[in-house]
Amino acid sequence: MSYSAPAWSRIEGALPQIPVSPETLSNTDLVLRCQSGLKPDQAAFSELLRRYHSHVERVLYHLAPDWGDRADLAQEVWLRVYRSIARLKDPEKFRGWLSRIATNLFYDELRKRKRHRRPLSLDAAKHADGSPMDWEIASDAPGPSEELSAQEFYEQLQLAIADLPETFRTTIILREIEDLPYEQIAEMTGVSLGTVKSRIARARQRLQGQLKGYVGQ
Repeated sequence: MSYSAPAWSRIEGALPQIPVSPETLSNTDLVLRCQSGLKPDQAAFSELLRRYHSHVERVLYHLAPDWGDRADLAQEVWLRVYRSIARLKDPEKFRGWLSRIATNLFYDELRKRKRHRRPLSLDAAKHADGSPMDWEIASDAPGPSEELSAQEFYEQLQLAIADLPETFRTTIILREIEDLPYEQIAEMTGVSLGTVKSRIARARQRLQGQLKGYVGQ
């Protein structure tokens, strides 16, 4: 009498399935779970939203502090994430990918509105070609003309950043807004450390050239 071992799949299927709480999963595992079906797993996606909601809010706040509809913009960010998360090739880089979506959505909306506001205040750029660049317009008691000049500067800064190639724009925003170290930016964007430094230097140089009428040389 011959004996054949039962297929493991039949045994596994007969065992009770123990649900895994999304709260116990890593960020990477949550993304993988969202990518495993025809549409994102609701529980896993909700947990990603809970963990990164404040991150999206912070990015949008730095980009558009005066916009009263940032909550609507944040909602659109998450709609885009939901629709495109299956196309994220490296789940470990979810945070950087999310930052790019928020940033690109802001500039898409900015172009639609064609309105100039003060969306971003870069800290003083460290160096551009070895020369310090001061983004700030110092004044103890700014008068109307000075306030107008400052507003015009930030409007031009906004447009200059919008005109940067996406790779430059993303890299400098990760550095200046999120204050991330070069090494982390390299890991998030999937390029070498030297490439990150080169992109940031070139972005600052390009911004400095476009804004030379507004900043001291």
